[in-house]
Amino acid sequence: MPADLSADLPADTADETARRVEVRVARDEELEQTVRLRWLWTVEREGVDAAGIEADYVAPAAAWARAHQDTHVPHVAVLGQSVVGMAWLALTPRVPKVGGIERLSGDLQSCYVLPEHRDRGIGGRLVRAVTATAVLRGAEHVTVHTSPGSVRMYARNGFEHEERLLYLEIAAGQGRTPGGPDVTAAGTGAAGPRPPAGSPPAGPATP
Repeated sequence: MPADLSADLPADTADETARRVEVRVARDEELEQTVRLRWLWTVEREGVDAAGIEADYVAPAAAWARAHQDTHVPHVAVLGQSVVGMAWLALTPRVPKVGGIERLSGDLQSCYVLPEHRDRGIGGRLVRAVTATAVLRGAEHVTVHTSPGSVRMYARNGFEHEERLLYLEIAAGQGRTPGGPDVTAAGTGAAGPRPPAGSPPAGPATP
């Protein structure tokens, strides 16, 4: 893991640097810097070999961000001209219900701060910026898939455990869901997932 350079700074200097950080929605000209943070995150966690060549990732990832800016809103922490942190709001339309046709769910994704700028409250500011945007866009709720070390930070910013929110990991190359039909390139089998033997009849799902 890269060294935490802020540890070598006097506390008052590091805090003053953090106060100069601006947190907001990313501008178009900042998208290359923003997606580069995802590449650096991979380098930090898995090493350079796993991350691959920086240029091979940054250009297509920035193009993807521009093509999906209506549904994936990047938020950045900016110090001077440098992007030092990011967090994304992914917005997904929900099935209409009686009394609410236009519905959205939000998911907070890829929250990352460069190591030398951590432990200065920047991550929390990014989280609050994302949730503020979610409110403005009319999202009913925001979820997050967090690392164990970040649970307390999200809890401090309003996130709570929800026992009804379940999670299924789809492994790369997995061609079959548990108890369900084979999945092909054309889509899922026509019959849909089969319930386990002896299961009670399915009831209505929670909206």
